[in-house]
Amino acid sequence: MKVFIKAISYYLPERVLTNEQLAAEFPEWTAEKVAKKVGINKRHIAGENECASDLAVKAAEQLFTEHSIHKSEIDYILLCTQSPDYFLPTTACIVQDRLNLSTSCGALDFNLGCSGYVYGLSLAKGLIAGEIAKNVLLITAETYSKHIHPRDKGNRTLFGDAATATIISTDGFAEIGNFSLGTDGRGPEKVIIKNGACRNPKKANNLTFDDSGNPVSSDYFYMDGPGIFNFALEKVPHLVNKILETNKLTKEEIDLYVLHQANKYMLDFLQNILEIDDEKFYHCLSEVGNTVSSSIPIALTAALKENFLQGNVLIAGFGVGLSWGGCILKIK
Repeated sequence: MKVFIKAISYYLPERVLTNEQLAAEFPEWTAEKVAKKVGINKRHIAGENECASDLAVKAAEQLFTEHSIHKSEIDYILLCTQSPDYFLPTTACIVQDRLNLSTSCGALDFNLGCSGYVYGLSLAKGLIAGEIAKNVLLITAETYSKHIHPRDKGNRTLFGDAATATIISTDGFAEIGNFSLGTDGRGPEKVIIKNGACRNPKKANNLTFDDSGNPVSSDYFYMDGPGIFNFALEKVPHLVNKILETNKLTKEEIDLYVLHQANKYMLDFLQNILEIDDEKFYHCLSEVGNTVSSSIPIALTAALKENFLQGNVLIAGFGVGLSWGGCILKIK
């Protein structure tokens, strides 16, 4: 059975954090320096009382309106988030009720980061191919800003909050091809929030600052930047080759590459290693930042509006877990 992406929409919080605002907080950096290094000019930040479910509902409502999709068509919700409203219940259940979807609709959360959209597509394809569902609503919704310490200038520079909504069905504009997925659970501490869940339930209140003035605390989001960079350089080229192999395609047959929009520095490095021409390598992070699991669907939406989506599109996500995955989208 062929399975397709039928429609994609996204929502960005109203609050905007610009490079100029960051430079005012951290005078040792300039707006120009930030833009040059990471390729980001601004990012959207969730409000104090705005959580993943709020962003998810707005993205889904945008989808229904923009693409004239009736809510009664949805029979399964997959929600990817690492910043859920609660430990339990699942945010997907909350979203089902707030969207007023049928109570016969399946709903579940899954916890993945920058590879999450690809994994979500694989789950949705399996549900439809197995005749468990006909129209899957895949939502990515992340408020990483709530995990990051206010003085963590590096991560505040990179990450933006967002939500996306995608319909996966038996018809649409992009046929979902074969997948390549991977996991290396030996690297959890490269991207982690150590405290607050069941392993370490109590906050440590152990905030210190390193020689550069960066906060160090197991109570907040931590990312080993160099470690993740090396991980991406090692895994992504192999991932791309595996995607081509499993879809029986050559590099020359790919019309566009849409990778997780981590930052410009990493994307430029990967483009160079993979030897991809500029016109085939898509960038979409300057106005939104790294939106984690939402970065690929936001990029796909932008590329579609700019008429860049055609032929065979290779998408690939990689990050926290450590986890990676990709597939081919065949544009009709």
